[in-house]
Amino acid sequence: MTSPRLLIVTGMSGAGKTQAVQSLEDLGYFCVDNLPPALITKFAELVSQSSGKVEKVALVVDIRGGDFFHQAIEVLTELTEQGYWYEILFLEASDEALVRRYKESRRRHPLDTQGEVLEVIRQERELLREIRGRATKIIDTSTVTNSQLKDQIITQFGGDRESTNQLLITVISFGYKYGIPLDSDLVIDVRFLPNPHYIPELRCLTGNDEPVQRHVLSKDVTQEFMAKFTDFVQFLIPHYQNEGKATLMIAIGCTGGMHRSVTLANKLGDILKEKGYRVNVRHRDIMRV
Repeated sequence: MTSPRLLIVTGMSGAGKTQAVQSLEDLGYFCVDNLPPALITKFAELVSQSSGKVEKVALVVDIRGGDFFHQAIEVLTELTEQGYWYEILFLEASDEALVRRYKESRRRHPLDTQGEVLEVIRQERELLREIRGRATKIIDTSTVTNSQLKDQIITQFGGDRESTNQLLITVISFGYKYGIPLDSDLVIDVRFLPNPHYIPELRCLTGNDEPVQRHVLSKDVTQEFMAKFTDFVQFLIPHYQNEGKATLMIAIGCTGGMHRSVTLANKLGDILKEKGYRVNVRHRDIMRV
């Protein structure tokens, strides 16, 4: 009996599950939306008996299942006990992003009966708290476009089981004034570095521009910090790999997410790429004012 690659897709309503499933279908996954949790074990057994005809399966399980959803944790425990290997992809977004999406789409939240969108979003977040804690991959889509989400899905789930077990490192810059990225593993505050914002000719530039990079990286404190920081990261990576971690998100933050954090995220990304690691560099707040 061949065990398929089984992916449980869940998360907040409006966080992008539909887009994620479309991307998974493009990758050859057999996708089933809104499957009652009680049927997951039976479905996994059925697929395992397909003689390899179905190798990759994605099952969407969320609060649309109503009372059936409360069986999810029990069923996942049963899957583990029966020896099925599975992953959980959890999609989430900030309250503000979800409210905005519901207003723009004019769709009703599955739990909403009185038009109080924010309140039911908070209720849903609490209902999903335990399954979120079991997730093997969490993607915060608050500031992610559909195209960026597709890229993340392809990177994480596009290869075979062996290749996706290789550590993927994401280095993301952000501004503290907009909040810390929710799915970060390491958060580094670089607000102690000299701020190019106070230099008129640099204020409207970003850390992607050479004058800002030269200003930030030429400082003795930056050079000393980067030497220690990169040494620390390179120490951690093999240990994360040994523990079987599939992804590592390193978030580097300054005040606005335009100058210092962008410069250092780019620099760290270049260093890690030179070492042969799989690295994505993303700048969350670079276009904000």
